[in-house]
Amino acid sequence: MFVPILSMAQTDIDAIMMEKNALCIGPSYTYSSWKNYWEGKLKRENLNLGTVSTQMVGLMGTYGVTKRLNVLFSAPYVITKASAGTLHGYKGIQDLSLFVKYSPYKAKIGDGIFTVFAIGGFSTPLTNYVADFLPLSIGLHTTNLLARGMADYQQGNYFVTGSATYVYRSNVKIDRTSYYTTEAHLSNEIEMPDMATFNLRFGYRSYRLIAEAVFNNMTTLGGFDITRNNMPFPSNRMNATTGGINIKYTPAFAPRLSIVGGGNYVLKGRNVGQALTVDGAIFYVLNLGRKQKTDTNNNQTK
Repeated sequence: MFVPILSMAQTDIDAIMMEKNALCIGPSYTYSSWKNYWEGKLKRENLNLGTVSTQMVGLMGTYGVTKRLNVLFSAPYVITKASAGTLHGYKGIQDLSLFVKYSPYKAKIGDGIFTVFAIGGFSTPLTNYVADFLPLSIGLHTTNLLARGMADYQQGNYFVTGSATYVYRSNVKIDRTSYYTTEAHLSNEIEMPDMATFNLRFGYRSYRLIAEAVFNNMTTLGGFDITRNNMPFPSNRMNATTGGINIKYTPAFAPRLSIVGGGNYVLKGRNVGQALTVDGAIFYVLNLGRKQKTDTNNNQTK
């Protein structure tokens, strides 16, 4: 996509909860690249850009306030690059993201367990990076508020999870006093449209192994298309449907260690790059309380 987004299967969008007083923390790495992109509905390439790539190195963590309430955080360092042309990439610390994840309802239905989650999130830039240099900006420099509803059903070791998210985005100020979208604006402030996402994941979940297929749809609630042969703009409509897989493995010899990997591909889009993204992470669970339990149904250590 034009805007680097941490794509790893994070616990703010899965049905895994940490136990009380448990801290799961570790480094993550993401690599994403695209050559073709959609200019509005037109799919094309740009020889002045070549292949655009994004690398992210981040620190992610989850803390169990209780077994029903978790707090999550992440903060990535982002590097962008174009393989052709004269545009230089950027690098720097992007945004701090904080989430609160709550499970208010859990019940046995049939032969499985049904669980409901409510998630609230907040993200804001940590540095004064440039937003108005897409597709090589490291972010959009918006402050975001996120609200998500999620439901999970697990029968034995097989599960399905669905969620819907609304993202409010603040306006952005850029380093010029006028710009053009579908009309002229004599201002340095861009009105950013909000976003909505829908996520579906299903697969196998046990204490040692989680393997899942993931489909995600992102829709910008407003905005406009990239004009012909022009650069992307922060308030463009950016829609994308992606498909991918995630795997998490906990080795028997190190039950507090988790190895995570996965990838996804943009199947359909509008004003985004057709990106292939791969990621990996290593997490370790620290027990900050007296004892730690693991619910192997659907509340598992990350």
